[in-house]
Amino acid sequence: MLAEALEPNIYYLYQKKSPMEIIKYLLDFILHLDKHLFDLILNYGVWIYAILFLIIFVETGLVVMPLLPGDSLLFAAGTFCAGVVNDGRTAELNLWLVLALLIVAAILGDGLNYFFGKTIGLKVLSWKIKGRQIVKQKYIDQTHAFYEKHGPKTIIIARFVPIVRTFAPFVAGIGEMSYAKFIRFNIIGGVAWVIGLTLMGYFFGNLEFVQKNFETVIFGIIGLSILPMIIEIIRAKFKKD
Repeated sequence: MLAEALEPNIYYLYQKKSPMEIIKYLLDFILHLDKHLFDLILNYGVWIYAILFLIIFVETGLVVMPLLPGDSLLFAAGTFCAGVVNDGRTAELNLWLVLALLIVAAILGDGLNYFFGKTIGLKVLSWKIKGRQIVKQKYIDQTHAFYEKHGPKTIIIARFVPIVRTFAPFVAGIGEMSYAKFIRFNIIGGVAWVIGLTLMGYFFGNLEFVQKNFETVIFGIIGLSILPMIIEIIRAKFKKD
């Protein structure tokens, strides 16, 4: 039953063989989240909560799945918490249940990613080819020092940057950030991310302008999300020059 419920996203991708087909579907899913979620809610009822939980958990928890929708999904979910009417049919989600489940999914996802980085990541970094370590020990030490100094801020900010949020906890694990420090800022970042984006959708998602320009709004959200990363890249370039 759950596998069938996941057909419009994870289960669908599992059946696909071509990487281009997967990318094409993911792009379509992200740009038309309003339509996809409307059908999912009506067709699968309470299973939609499991689907939303799984997507957020996988997007934040598996370093190999950074292209799944995160920010846009939270915004769209918030929109449906306010209720969406189409062709006389209403699709609606419970706001408090969505917030609770997706906060847990985001926190658990980052925690799993951190665990993979701390265990598997360190083992991979220790592999040697012809007696030489793949990654020099000094780079591992530098990563550790970076997260000891900037880690907390990085973990929180990364939540709002697509792709980066998937890799940040993994790198934090590799850099051996203390778990006590990581979990504290993991929780802060997860709560702020889910509540912020979901409530944006809840209060603004049903505005006429947003409904008529949903794709543009989604692009705008993605653009705003990656803006801090672009600014940092530009700042780093000017510093080098």
